[in-house]
Amino acid sequence: MPETSPENTPLSSKERQPWLALVGLGEDGPSGLGAEAREALESAEIVFGGERHLKLIGTLPGEVRAWPQPFRNALPAILAERGRRVCVLATSDPFHYGIGQGLAKAIPAEEMRVIPQISSFAMACSRMRWAQEECALVSLHGRSLQRIVPLLQPGAHILALSWDETTPQAVATLLAANGFGESVLTVMESLGGPQERIRQATAAGFALDGIVPLNLIAVAVKAAPDARVMPLSTGLPDDWLDHDGQLTKADIRAITLSGLAPRAGELLWDVGAGSGSIAIEWSGRHRHNRAIAFETVPERAARIARNRLELGAVAVTVVEGAAPDSFAGQPAPDVVFIGGGITDRGLFEAAFAALKPGGRLVANVVTLEGEARLAALYAAHGGSLRRLSVAHLDAVGSLHGWRAAMTVTQWRVSKP
Repeated sequence: MPETSPENTPLSSKERQPWLALVGLGEDGPSGLGAEAREALESAEIVFGGERHLKLIGTLPGEVRAWPQPFRNALPAILAERGRRVCVLATSDPFHYGIGQGLAKAIPAEEMRVIPQISSFAMACSRMRWAQEECALVSLHGRSLQRIVPLLQPGAHILALSWDETTPQAVATLLAANGFGESVLTVMESLGGPQERIRQATAAGFALDGIVPLNLIAVAVKAAPDARVMPLSTGLPDDWLDHDGQLTKADIRAITLSGLAPRAGELLWDVGAGSGSIAIEWSGRHRHNRAIAFETVPERAARIARNRLELGAVAVTVVEGAAPDSFAGQPAPDVVFIGGGITDRGLFEAAFAALKPGGRLVANVVTLEGEARLAALYAAHGGSLRRLSVAHLDAVGSLHGWRAAMTVTQWRVSKP
């Protein structure tokens, strides 16, 4: 008989009534709660919440518990009270960058009531008179500031949740440094509460002080002619990536990404990653895409980490070490790109074995030996081969001529 624990013990039909109420709380505290939320709080035996939530809500009939530290211990503490009347306080809409998703993964829907408040994003849109569906939404709360970089499109409206009182200045500095100095930042503090305050400044002239930690930033993006705008196509400019020459150049990279054919939520293995350009652009195609960049040279591995941060803090994990040994213990990929080492003993076999059924593999080579290896693999596994040639105009004395780059042979194959 399988073992059970408090969090997975089946409940009777009577017990499978909602025992947990997830209540969204705004900055207006109890005055903003409806009758259902008030009833949930007043009837709860235990109320969990952050210190700010508990201060806002005031005295309650039941036992009050502040979130345990570190925060990841909160879920076990809540599940330990399963079957009792429990209320969890969250900020505004718990399913919009809140704790709702984490609770929903652990607690069946029929065991939890959700009573949300209007989200801070919705409030911000009403203050700005912006249509929410037209805005780019991002959380910088506990996340890298560079997550905003891909959203900096001319004329865009961005709403960003701040980490603390320093975030608005940090965002303004980043914008000004990248050619967006005329963008207007609206800092909204304590939205929806009695201490609400809204102020504006340009990124270049930002000098707002006394900002409170709980704030949201609305950015009306204005790009200078030389602004560093992230293109929506593949093939980032080569000089946007720090590299030592080990780089899949922009033209070939764009075609390679097309061959890799990213789909939302897929994991790529970028083997012999060099500067990480393929992995970074792959992960930038969709917010749920991930990549693992395998790189033998320590300096290049460190460079990949810097590049992935600067270009949007995309989801690229760097694994330093020689392939195929470095594959051990890594999650199985949906797609593999081999940009170097295809002639190394056992590398292709290990990568292809790890690839999920139905997965895709793309390999690029520029040497005669590499071509011979691809020809043999094509004969054994099928797929398709193509040769890619690119030439760029270059000065020839006082005249101009075409200078050809090395021809790339590319093999694409799907695993049965």
